[in-house]
Amino acid sequence: MAGNQKICTRCILDSTIPDITFDSDGICNYCKIHDEQEKKFPLNESGKQKLNQIIDEIKKNGKDKQYDCIVGISGGCDSIFSLYNSVKLGLKPLAITFDNGWNSEIAVSNINNATTKLNVDLETFVVDWEEFKSIQVSFLKASVPDSDVPSDIGLKSTLYRAAVKNNIRYIITGGNFRTEGQIPRKWSYMDGRYIKEVHRKFSNKILKNYPNLTLFDYFYYLFIKKIKVIRILNYVNYQKSKAKEVIKKELCWRDYGGKHYESIFTRFNQTYMRYKKFGFDMRLIEYSALVRAYQMTRDEALDKITELPYNEKQLEEDVEYVIKKLGLTEEAFYKIYNLPQKSFLDYPTYYPMIKRMRPFIDFVSKFVSRL
Repeated sequence: MAGNQKICTRCILDSTIPDITFDSDGICNYCKIHDEQEKKFPLNESGKQKLNQIIDEIKKNGKDKQYDCIVGISGGCDSIFSLYNSVKLGLKPLAITFDNGWNSEIAVSNINNATTKLNVDLETFVVDWEEFKSIQVSFLKASVPDSDVPSDIGLKSTLYRAAVKNNIRYIITGGNFRTEGQIPRKWSYMDGRYIKEVHRKFSNKILKNYPNLTLFDYFYYLFIKKIKVIRILNYVNYQKSKAKEVIKKELCWRDYGGKHYESIFTRFNQTYMRYKKFGFDMRLIEYSALVRAYQMTRDEALDKITELPYNEKQLEEDVEYVIKKLGLTEEAFYKIYNLPQKSFLDYPTYYPMIKRMRPFIDFVSKFVSRL
């Protein structure tokens, strides 16, 4: 880190983070967000009671059904441990995975081992590869750091669709604030219009099979079908290192070496695109979250962040693999790579509308949480 950068006195986020602010004690606003989340999801008796109420509600709603919840899994620690917890809590989950063509062998093995050993049914949504490839190439041509957003939106939409198909009102995900933190919006943004408009601008293909997620879709899932998304790991003392040991022992889970590196394309995007092209080190967000959650010391985080986030040989192989799989020439890829940096703000999205409607959305969110 450059000597003229201000750094949070509590975590390791610094002044390179968009929209960061510091109080009189030098503590950043992202730490304040974490503290608000701790109040919302306390690790005490009150928190346990809230989780028990949620589990009872899910069981009651799914009493005469084959499944009472959907659990999205990627093969990573967070999602596999969420599935593990769901079963241990007595739920009847249907596991859903989104196959975008980039899952590593380790991810596939982790998914199969977990669902087999937990005796959980698994449904896999396989994308139309040619169509999905055109979306990913479009995002690379858009020169934004959000190349992985098509997978994130696709997975989220797939989970909602599976819930509707099986008449299930509860989706359980591995998202959690204690080990993930909050990614700055300018580092990663996603919505259905963003997908549609970027693809329209940079591709001549028509999207027919990709599971996009529009505002209308959100309204339908939240208000008509009344589907709730539950981040179950927020309610438990989720310590990633201990969770890994549990699922290694009981589910034959294998580590893949980095956050979200269960996907080859994500590994490429995190290191080659976000880190090397845009200068975004996603480890700042992860390590800062772990520091706030007392799962890593600040000194450890400051020391680890000085290391490169990738293995040079692995990165070279990933870049070569991505170029070939996307059907690009090296010349075409590096021409795209060297385009001027842009962000979601350079393309049509729902963001301006969402920004104007924020007070209403916050009110509605509180209302939906009580449904």
